[in-house]
Amino acid sequence: MRLSSFPKENPVVLTRLNSAGFSLALAWQMKHDILARRPGDLNAAWAQRVVNRHCSRVTVSRVDLVSVDIGTTTRVRIAVEHDGPATISRKWFVKLPSLAWRARLVTALPGLLHTETRFYNETAQAVPIALPGFLAGQSKPGKGATLVLNDVTESGATAGSPDDALTADRAALVIRQLARLHARFWNKSDLMQRYAWLAGPIRQLEDHLGTALAVPLMQRGLRQAEKLIPSPLHALAMNYARQRRRAMRFLSGRPQTLVHHDCHPGNLFWSQSQPGLLDWQLVRFGEGIGDVAYFLATALTPEVRRNHEANLLAIYAEELTNQGIENIDSETLRQRYRAHLVYPFEAMVVSLAVGGMIRPETNRELIRRVAIAVNDLDAFAAIPL
Repeated sequence: MRLSSFPKENPVVLTRLNSAGFSLALAWQMKHDILARRPGDLNAAWAQRVVNRHCSRVTVSRVDLVSVDIGTTTRVRIAVEHDGPATISRKWFVKLPSLAWRARLVTALPGLLHTETRFYNETAQAVPIALPGFLAGQSKPGKGATLVLNDVTESGATAGSPDDALTADRAALVIRQLARLHARFWNKSDLMQRYAWLAGPIRQLEDHLGTALAVPLMQRGLRQAEKLIPSPLHALAMNYARQRRRAMRFLSGRPQTLVHHDCHPGNLFWSQSQPGLLDWQLVRFGEGIGDVAYFLATALTPEVRRNHEANLLAIYAEELTNQGIENIDSETLRQRYRAHLVYPFEAMVVSLAVGGMIRPETNRELIRRVAIAVNDLDAFAAIPL
């Protein structure tokens, strides 16, 4: 058939169709738009739009504010009354951009809440460890992001606190879960291509910002930490800050996998004695032992860590092997663990310098723990700077 035999398009009809399509798209967007800026925006009409994403026949009758916690994000717990089935949660945990201006500045530029929202929308289903139930998430550049999860306490789980001090037995459970997570993505090029956005421009921007601000923030944090950080570490920490880009290249040059990158005890929850992970704002591809270093340095008292560190590293190696990862060298793993201890040290000192990200007393306790770990293992010496 010749092209000329097809009927010509009627511009009036096309205009009407385009207009109708635009109107339908706009109506759908208005019905499902869940972006919110403040806890006060989380009313029954807003909750109805969340529920509409799951079942349009369910009616939300009431929303009660339970708690508000302001840190790197504004974390809001709400109770939602609706006439739907039990499969739609009635206790929600909502993450909004931080109401603390310093924290918002630090987290907004690299789009941390945007990253976590995209993680739950696109990647969470591939993660082999326990996560909170996902209700909805929406992200718009320049407009903000809103993430709605099931409150883990509704199912009887307990959320951790950043200054929790875990027993060795509980730490071993977390280590095994981290090994399962890391093994799932370990050097798998197909998964890295599928989730390539995790290593994209947004992560590069975050790394550039971290490097640009490393020296002034490290100086400020060391000064505010005072005697919590042994004086010999000050010069080593400043040298690290000045050469942060080089240090980051060294820490990222080993087997690549999906890492949480913020494994302190406040980002854990416990359900029937088993751990799950919260707060995936910093998720990326990196070296798995970095998660282990962050966790052991922050979640254990120095005494427990010293007594059980070697055994917990052995458990990590054993579980990786059980999950099919071959040729794990224990000594190499230990040396990489040493090197990666510098990142939780930096993270906690910078958090203190910025302010408003963690409660000051908690921040200081975590600095105490990580500083002792860095000093014990001479961590800065493990990075060739």
